[in-house]
Amino acid sequence: MSDINTRRIHIKGVVQGVGFRPFVYSTAKELNITGWVRNSSAGVDIVASGEIKNLDLFIDQIENNPPPLSVIDLFEWFESPPELFSDFNILKSKVIPGGFIPISPDIAICADCQHELFDPGDHRYRYPFINCTNCGPRLTIIKDIPYDRPLTTMASFPMCSVCTSEYSNPTNRRFHAQPIACPDCGPQIWFQKANGDNLAGENGLREARRYLKDGKIIAIKGLGGFHLACDATNPTAVKNLRKRKRRSEKPFALMGFDIGAIEKYCAITNPEKRMILSKEKPIVIVKERPENRLPEQIAPGRHTIGVMLAYTPLHLLLLEPEENFPDLFVMTSGNISDEPIAYINHEGMERLNDIADGFLMHDRDIHIRMDDSVSTVINHKPYFFRRSRGFAPRSIPLQGNKISGLAVGPELKNTFCLTKDEYAFVSHHIGDLKNFETYTAFTESVAHYCKIFRISPQKIACDLHPEYLSTKFAREWSQKNNIPLTFIQHHHAHLASCLADNNYFEDSPVIGFIFDGTGYGTDGNIWGGEILVGNIKESSREMHLAEMPLPGGDHAVYHPNRIALAYLIANHIPLGEKLNPIRSFEKSELDILRKQIKQKINVPLTTSMGRLFDAVASLLDIQQSISYEAQAAIEMEQMITPGFEGYYRFKTTAGIIDIGDVLKEILDDIDQEVNAGIISAKFHNSIVDLVVNAAKSLRSQNEINKVALSGGVWQNLYLLKKTISSLIAEGFSVLYHHHVPANDGGVSLGQAAVLAVNN
Repeated sequence: MSDINTRRIHIKGVVQGVGFRPFVYSTAKELNITGWVRNSSAGVDIVASGEIKNLDLFIDQIENNPPPLSVIDLFEWFESPPELFSDFNILKSKVIPGGFIPISPDIAICADCQHELFDPGDHRYRYPFINCTNCGPRLTIIKDIPYDRPLTTMASFPMCSVCTSEYSNPTNRRFHAQPIACPDCGPQIWFQKANGDNLAGENGLREARRYLKDGKIIAIKGLGGFHLACDATNPTAVKNLRKRKRRSEKPFALMGFDIGAIEKYCAITNPEKRMILSKEKPIVIVKERPENRLPEQIAPGRHTIGVMLAYTPLHLLLLEPEENFPDLFVMTSGNISDEPIAYINHEGMERLNDIADGFLMHDRDIHIRMDDSVSTVINHKPYFFRRSRGFAPRSIPLQGNKISGLAVGPELKNTFCLTKDEYAFVSHHIGDLKNFETYTAFTESVAHYCKIFRISPQKIACDLHPEYLSTKFAREWSQKNNIPLTFIQHHHAHLASCLADNNYFEDSPVIGFIFDGTGYGTDGNIWGGEILVGNIKESSREMHLAEMPLPGGDHAVYHPNRIALAYLIANHIPLGEKLNPIRSFEKSELDILRKQIKQKINVPLTTSMGRLFDAVASLLDIQQSISYEAQAAIEMEQMITPGFEGYYRFKTTAGIIDIGDVLKEILDDIDQEVNAGIISAKFHNSIVDLVVNAAKSLRSQNEINKVALSGGVWQNLYLLKKTISSLIAEGFSVLYHHHVPANDGGVSLGQAAVLAVNN
């Protein structure tokens, strides 16, 4: 007994559903450690007895070499009175009232499972739901914690003797893998034809593949909801999908069986390739190969496309290479434009019936719908456009937080954020709350996250905009639960989001360039071209774009020609008949709009940088009306002439950035028939020049050397990269996003951070 020591260990983080207990068990066996390990709703607890040198090795192995999917946020141990155990065991999970743990995101199929999937000698050969502790569904099937099978949607599939044996064997890769299943006991697939006939199992899979090969459109129930798929190399199939989905021009995402299928059509850098191959397998934005072009209808007006690898066994089986079989597929969200993704069988068949020629279905329920994540790579780090599958609800550190809080986010590209201890749990992508179904998904998701993270918010934060549905929800929640409500200005939340994303919780202020399309300002106007100085706690508006009229308010967002018209009038620029935006109007419409602007009828003021991009795109005749947000600006970025360094110069007076001279210079270049790609490059370069000069001016006034970039305009990768490099060349330290999007998808994190530091 005197040679035996006992230590108690408590671990918090992503340590359930990732093979942590079997790893602890195997390590204990190797080092002659006795005792036990147990999941609880507060983490993982271990009691370990053995010789001191073995205990030291045991603790070192667990803390420093944990399973690949685990994330340790807290690791603590202490000496305990010696205890004797005959063996090392895994105990039944324990529910601790109020306890909570971070939950693993859904993870793409691992290499071991993929090998078994195509091994004719394996028990799970060609089984569409193969998984292990290193991969498979997590958040999408969890109903409650602790993460045990009875609390998931797999509860309705009793394990067979083979699966039970593997599940109970600590040396097996599927030990306590909660979604474990096989052909004998697990979920099944079938293919449903439009006429009501269906084919089960492998026959159904073959029929689905035949449909794809023949140019038809199929709906596939995947990990977090339905996808709509067709042959990406078939222009007619892509055109039909676009028409049926009512998605006129917004790009489609593509999926390939392996990296070779993607590289055939895309020029991929090594960092992009690593992200495509990562365990999360997000959609990654890459450049298309000019020598092997896909149909224009994939991504109209763009030379970049979003690509991803098959990340579930079902996708792999469906896309398996075969002679004369397509090698790249459109794989877009299963919805009508602007609706949330369908995820329930009967709902999917009802909503997608007019789009899909057939349905590849399964009977494993999805508890929470989940869109694909979309990202690119900036300086070897992820840069998100949408953070969802594979990443949510992975926690983000929230230094110094002492409250349980709820930040409900904005109305567009909504996410919400829950906080507890020093964790911020940013939700998966919800979408635009103006749609009733999306708003319902938002309210259901808030309730679910509160449940699985055991969080009862003590405070709630929302956007300053009084008419946002998220703001109205926050008001109702605050009143119903009698908790304080904090209103946070949109662009300050963007600044705070960037700072929290970079774990910058210091009092020292930074210069924030917060450029986006719209945000409710403290003066009641629409902001969006803001230069702030501040920290997470507070900020001041030091500079901004000049206020411009926005005829029709939000409605103008989809009509760049109206924005251009208003900007020309506001800057006293003659409305020549040859100007592109003027030519785009019927005379009667032009007369009405001019009268509306002159008499200020439903013409709010805006300082939006996004709207300035729209106005310039209209002047260049890139788009006069658009079908999706920021389309004109995106297409203007795509046409930039590479390597051109010229620019226009903005003038700033008393903190107001004048845009009139830049518009006049652009019109002069158009008159001189300067190439549109060069004008686009000059305009983008002028924004970079504006940022650098403003940063230098504010640095000289305030001795601030740190800059933060946030807001949807910073999704413009040319602008972002050139601004970062130009600021660094001037000696600035630059903060930009890595864990949440720069767009409104990151606002909830900023709201949560403000709530935390002002507690």
